[in-house]
Amino acid sequence: MESKPFAGKRVLVTGGTGSLGKALVKRLLSGDHGLPARVIVFSRDEAKQHLMRLEYQHRKVATDEVIFHNFQGRLQFHIGDVRDYACVASALRGADIVFNAAALKQVPSCEYFPWEAVRTNVEGPHNIVRAIQELRLPVETVIGISTDKACKPVSVMGMTKALQERLFIQANLSSSYCNPTTRFVCARYGNVLASRGSVVPLFREQIRNGGPVTITSAQMTRFLLSLDDAVDTIFAAFRDAKPGETYIPRAPSALITDVAKALIGSRDIDIEVIGIRPGEKVHESLISEEESLRTVKRGNWYAILPMVPELRGESRGDGSLNAEYSSGDDVLDFAATEQLLIRHKLMVEDVRAEVGELLA
Repeated sequence: MESKPFAGKRVLVTGGTGSLGKALVKRLLSGDHGLPARVIVFSRDEAKQHLMRLEYQHRKVATDEVIFHNFQGRLQFHIGDVRDYACVASALRGADIVFNAAALKQVPSCEYFPWEAVRTNVEGPHNIVRAIQELRLPVETVIGISTDKACKPVSVMGMTKALQERLFIQANLSSSYCNPTTRFVCARYGNVLASRGSVVPLFREQIRNGGPVTITSAQMTRFLLSLDDAVDTIFAAFRDAKPGETYIPRAPSALITDVAKALIGSRDIDIEVIGIRPGEKVHESLISEEESLRTVKRGNWYAILPMVPELRGESRGDGSLNAEYSSGDDVLDFAATEQLLIRHKLMVEDVRAEVGELLA
């Protein structure tokens, strides 16, 4: 694929006001991979869209006049809901590339309201596929953004995201009859450092409030992935994935207790173990044992080949994995964990300064 694959393209980002959506938009508008003709942020939250618009217009406050001429700029905003087929169909018209980042992601919320999770995480992707197929829209590529919780799912959130993956994978088969030009691929990754609702912002807030820092298990590990790493994985899937493949980042992992200790530094703050929450795993799994048998290594990523033989053909796994890919397999020591947090500028500011002096 060309080195500037987004140049002149019209890109739709569903859920574009979330942490990942905003990072995607920022990278797209940087022009590093070619400057798109349009980037359309699709979400149902007008307040977040307004704040995002002000940010890109470099304004602190503004009245409604900033909203006018919305459809004349390179960055556009489209209010709508992925659950609404007509709204999705309208947003897709003219799009060349679709990043589906819209999702219900909080595990407890999905457990209490499972049908709402189904509507957003399953019906939403279905609406994208349906609109492209029924209206024969000339969309080139759809990238479904997934999660580690889709691997061996134990929660409603994970189950619905696993179904999203299968919907997009199967769409390559059904589209071959009505719209054979559209490629559907997925990108799956774990918790993103410093994203909204993730553990690092929680720990930093607890530290600022004097503690304690709460962890659910002393044995818990997680992959350490930045927002840029997540976007790199999504762009790699867009660039290199064949129809129906799922891209996985090859990322370092660490003990959550080491993350907490590194953030606390020399402060006199306790760590409290509060017990595993419902639906929470001790280790993140990004590739299951079954999936490992049809996984190949591609640069800094793994690619899971589709299960259905019509898409996989004669391809098989390359032997780079022969077991589950888990955050508990190859864990960083404390020093490496601390250095990673410093490199990503995630330390509490005055603690980071103290660590820098010790390392000098």
